[in-house]
Amino acid sequence: MQQGKENLSQRTAETLKNMIIKDQVYQFGEKLPNENELSEKLGISRTTLREAIRILNSEGILVVKRGRGTFVTEHLNQYVDSGIDMQDFSDVRIKLRDLYEARLIFEPEAAVLACKRASDEEIAQIIKLGEECQRQLKKNPDGKDRIVSESAFHGAILKASHNDFLSHFMPMLTETIEKTLALDFNLDVIAEDAYKDHIMIMNFLERRDAQGLKSAVTIHLHHAIWNEELPVL
Repeated sequence: MQQGKENLSQRTAETLKNMIIKDQVYQFGEKLPNENELSEKLGISRTTLREAIRILNSEGILVVKRGRGTFVTEHLNQYVDSGIDMQDFSDVRIKLRDLYEARLIFEPEAAVLACKRASDEEIAQIIKLGEECQRQLKKNPDGKDRIVSESAFHGAILKASHNDFLSHFMPMLTETIEKTLALDFNLDVIAEDAYKDHIMIMNFLERRDAQGLKSAVTIHLHHAIWNEELPVL
């Protein structure tokens, strides 16, 4: 019985996806009809509809805005128009979400350790790398030098935690930034928030305020998730 429910939800999700991408019944950025109306139109229960919407939200096709309703993702048209396969688009978003979630688990705590364990020389070097990252964000926010400089900045904080295991996560930093730029959505807003967040991070680090730094890193990662409209369960 449960399997049948899952199949119906998946079929409903495919129907809705086709209505959006192929038939363009609902336009990019448009709000879907309310739950009662849409479930009646599709001939399904509201429970099945909710599950179908959850599926399409995880694929980045729909976005649920609390208190406002469910909307077709505004930036979906740039991928449809360019002929990019929607499965590739969905896979990138899910991978990017997973990367940010993983960073949220270890990076704020690594920053706390860095505050407590880094030498004055290490902190000075981190600030220097942060200032270079800021220059690249202003100069060319989606350029290769921005990727390198931001990876170096965040990576130096990880290294300053003086935990050998945490240093193995450094390639994840670069991959997250690369995939964010590859998704090519809201890059100006992301760069603007990153610039402001980096100032907070550097200020708290200079003051060796471990809890302030932990909060700043957490906020920085949440800003990226929100600005990318990534599906978070």
